[in-house]
Amino acid sequence: MDIRQLKHLDALVKTASFTKAAQSLNMAQPALSQSIKRLESSLGVTLVNRATSGNKQLSLTAEGKVLHQHALLIIKQLKQAEAHIKSMANLTKGEVRIGVPGMLGSFYLPSRLMAFRHQYPDLKLCLFEGGTRDSLKMLAREEVDIAIITAQDLSPEFDSHLLLREQLVVAMGTDHPLAEQQSISLEAFFEHELVMFKPGYFHREWMLTQAKSLGLSANIAFETNLINLIKQLVSQGFAITSVLEMVIGDKDDILAKPFRPQVFLDLHIAWKKQRPISQADKAFVDFLMKNR
Repeated sequence: MDIRQLKHLDALVKTASFTKAAQSLNMAQPALSQSIKRLESSLGVTLVNRATSGNKQLSLTAEGKVLHQHALLIIKQLKQAEAHIKSMANLTKGEVRIGVPGMLGSFYLPSRLMAFRHQYPDLKLCLFEGGTRDSLKMLAREEVDIAIITAQDLSPEFDSHLLLREQLVVAMGTDHPLAEQQSISLEAFFEHELVMFKPGYFHREWMLTQAKSLGLSANIAFETNLINLIKQLVSQGFAITSVLEMVIGDKDDILAKPFRPQVFLDLHIAWKKQRPISQADKAFVDFLMKNR
């Protein structure tokens, strides 16, 4: 039993004639008769009461009527599926599920998301914000379709594009003892109390790795994923931290100093090779690449 046979049965019901049904289906009448016979044979029942000399109208058997009810539902669902897929292909429907690091979600993406939404008003955007490690895990578990991850997280299972390269800077209050220095060495950085993101963030892992490689320990005074709280702690001189340069704005009472030597972070937008992205996802990726 296939969808064509169900459509043939429906045409028979609508026309009550093999000849008229065949004409409506643009097929030969013998071919239609054979299709219905094969359907009956596969199910082991008679579906159609063939016309007698005194009755030219076809009718369905009890089994035929039950099958026709199912056929109507299947044909309707198929049409709905075709319409849904076509609308997704035409970007009049669809959903973008993206995992984004907290700093990018707060400082890089908002204006781009609004611009994308303006261009594609019918697409739904679902953002899952967390650390880059969280985004990586969600992508691996297919909880998101695309994610922004670090270059260090790339593996052969992903396709990706380099989205941006951003400098990591030391953020400190204007009265901090390091404020007069033009750049900050890692050794000097670890001499001071730090505010760090919680586990799951690349920045935390990077800082702890650097400290270990130098034989130093990180003096973690505060842990939080709230960027505004981090900025308040830094501006009030309670601690320093390392963030992407984009996080420090002109109105913040915070100094952003480069490391010595400078440190840059490459961020990629990635998706799984074995799980092709939808037209909506592709539109979002293309939009970001054009509006970096």
